[in-house]
Amino acid sequence: MRRATSRHPRVALLLAAMAAARASLSGHAHAETTAGEPPPPAAAAPTPAPVPAASPEADEPEAEVEGFTLPAGTEISPPLTLMGYVDFGFANAGGDGTSFPAGDNRVPADYGVDTFATAVNSRGDVASIDAMGRVTNGFLPRSVNIGGRPSFLLNVVNQDLRYQAAHVPVMAFVRIQVLPRWGGDGAGNVTPLFVEQAFGRVTLIEGREFFVAGGKFDSVFGIEYLENSSVFRTGITPSLFARYTTGTALGVKMFFRQQIPALWSAVSINVAGTNGTNFVEALQPTDASLTGVPVASARLGYELNLPRVQFKLGASALRGPRNDQFDREALMEMYGFDARLTVAGLSLSGEYVHVKEEEGAGGKQTGAGEYLIASEFYAKGFWAQAAYALNFHGPLRAIVPYGRYERRNAWFEGFRPITVARVTAGLRLDLWGALILKGEYLFNQELEGAPTVENNVLTTSVVYTW
Repeated sequence: MRRATSRHPRVALLLAAMAAARASLSGHAHAETTAGEPPPPAAAAPTPAPVPAASPEADEPEAEVEGFTLPAGTEISPPLTLMGYVDFGFANAGGDGTSFPAGDNRVPADYGVDTFATAVNSRGDVASIDAMGRVTNGFLPRSVNIGGRPSFLLNVVNQDLRYQAAHVPVMAFVRIQVLPRWGGDGAGNVTPLFVEQAFGRVTLIEGREFFVAGGKFDSVFGIEYLENSSVFRTGITPSLFARYTTGTALGVKMFFRQQIPALWSAVSINVAGTNGTNFVEALQPTDASLTGVPVASARLGYELNLPRVQFKLGASALRGPRNDQFDREALMEMYGFDARLTVAGLSLSGEYVHVKEEEGAGGKQTGAGEYLIASEFYAKGFWAQAAYALNFHGPLRAIVPYGRYERRNAWFEGFRPITVARVTAGLRLDLWGALILKGEYLFNQELEGAPTVENNVLTTSVVYTW
């Protein structure tokens, strides 16, 4: 017997046209569902529509497509989809916008403080990294170079392109980000362009969540990478541990999830072999292997998906040569644990991370340049976040108050350990499914080893999506 699609081509075309019309009238509200497994919206708030394509390898079941077979009722969308967002904000950091204390002559200056503390946007860019002429050794984030001066900021212009081949289990995804910046005193304006993701993905078994991808993609370590996008991040700034776990990597990866319907559960595994680790690009380059040996990383997950309660647990690990130097014997190891609980409008999440880097040979290579030495390094700690979504009908879709606490202990071999903490409090408003307003305050605390400085941050974000 021939398939209905060959017997009734006119009917099929009519149905496709009707579906396309519905998608157009609804603002392509479901366009993101064909990308794969997008991360959840903030604290169970309604998914904005339209939204940029979510990272297709993220391990979230809420809107996923099983294999390349569209579930019943899925609206037909064009194979090629363009989506994105603009993140505009205003920030004011205390002091001079850094964590460097005046009169501190210890070198390297970035070994005795947390240079990532004064974050102002979802990328983790800080207000300033100006060490006032003191020597630093590459443990530095990207900066918007506003110092302690209040300023409007164009945090990021993000464009996503997704191609989902019809009737073929192949998908390609590209994410490009443009960052308009002032380069600092004497440097003029600079506008770097980052290819954040660029990969192809193949579904190996029809109807199963079994994917293989190659290219540049999101981390498989932990859960915070799910919020890399300004749209999906509940608040504005990442945690103090995002520098280790949310960087993109270049290589190959495999994702598999097995549903257990009788137990309302699922188990999943995400495995990758990449040039480097999932440190952010400011700390380690991603576009080439400096040792010729890949880094292995993986996350094993369990999820319980009851009608009104979702609970998820994960364990992650990473091992391989550190990719900021050339010695393949200089190893790096990471492990971590994560948990998420969603019930009604309440969302709780948290993660523990442990990092160990052996001393490297020769100079240190980062995404920002070359430095003197690749020191032995250790870090450990956790973050925990709570958010509550008040959902509405009409232009105002959701109000989400949220808070996060984190504590980080770190040290370079031969240098005094430092312990810092941070409390973040904020509010998010979702409007019309296409506009997000956020405001938050960061209370930074130097607990041990690092001098106390004025480095609290007030920051806001307005995210326009298409």
